[in-house]
Amino acid sequence: MKFLMVVVLCTLSQITMAQSIVGRWQLVKHTSCVEDDVDMADTNSEELVSDMKNMSGPTPQILNLKDNNAGDESTRMISRRKSYNSKSFLYKYTGDAIYFLDKRSRTIIEGFSVEKISADSLIITNSSRACDTKIFIRLK
Repeated sequence: MKFLMVVVLCTLSQITMAQSIVGRWQLVKHTSCVEDDVDMADTNSEELVSDMKNMSGPTPQILNLKDNNAGDESTRMISRRKSYNSKSFLYKYTGDAIYFLDKRSRTIIEGFSVEKISADSLIITNSSRACDTKIFIRLK
């Protein structure tokens, strides 16, 4: 009986840990609204989109979400607005959405709906632009 209880508790703790958003996440794919707006039948358009994707650089884009609802990013991938120039932020995770907040004013910089979260992947979609999707993998 004790063995069964230990197995159940271990399983429940793994399920809870699998759905935690805390950790280091690397951006592996970003689908933007540009791809929807550009006519992909035109070969020049395909080259343009490819060139734009290659501009992100060779540095991996890392999003580090900490236990205390603070986080930082290696490159600006959350908000590209000129008024927001910090790479550190606060966040609020509700289970089905994540909101990124400015550290000083605590106002929402950007909001994303969480499409999928598992032990090793995170897929979020921008709340204001449904065609803007980011896919992350968890780093060990």
